[in-house]
Amino acid sequence: MVIKFSSNTTNPPTMIYMGVDKVENEDLIKYGWPEDVWFHVDKLSSAHVYLRLHSGMTIDSIPEALLIDCCQLVKQNSIEGCKLNNVAIVYTMWSNLKKTGDMAVGQVGFHSHKQVKHTVVPTKINEIVNRLEKTRRKDDIDYKEERDARDAKERQKLKKLEQERKDREKKEMLAQNEKKRIEGYEDVDWDAGATTRNDVDPGNLSDDFM
Repeated sequence: MVIKFSSNTTNPPTMIYMGVDKVENEDLIKYGWPEDVWFHVDKLSSAHVYLRLHSGMTIDSIPEALLIDCCQLVKQNSIEGCKLNNVAIVYTMWSNLKKTGDMAVGQVGFHSHKQVKHTVVPTKINEIVNRLEKTRRKDDIDYKEERDARDAKERQKLKKLEQERKDREKKEMLAQNEKKRIEGYEDVDWDAGATTRNDVDPGNLSDDFM
């Protein structure tokens, strides 16, 4: 079971989601998408909140209003953090999450701490939290199946782009060959060896007109 929210700070709206408990978080850690950004309250227990980036969006280009939505949501879903001001938030790409066998359920580390970003939520903004809560819905999904479907779609997209690249290169090669062929004809002296009427031996002309 995953809890989904929708942020209307972007057009189209952006999906934000989180697990219902630490067991659920294990599936989110395992089957997250490369487009997902993970949020958590720093050094405190909290929900694992994920932001699914739109195509072309990066962790560095997340609109400020959308970033605030995610931070407010993760603060709200922290037992301790929701009561505090100036709560530190950490966020990073899903691909930077590190899970080892000796970690507790729901616990996660990082492959690179340099890729972890930090921000601070000064205080709870009820207007934002209430807006997001109105979009809350629970979905019972197969995380592996959803990820496999995503990967299959990406492979098809890449295959199409590769074919388009090959077609483009073939078209360019044919155009270049045609250009070379035309340029090759420019070296031909079309008048060389041509004869005119004045060059013809009169003795070879026939005057036998019957």
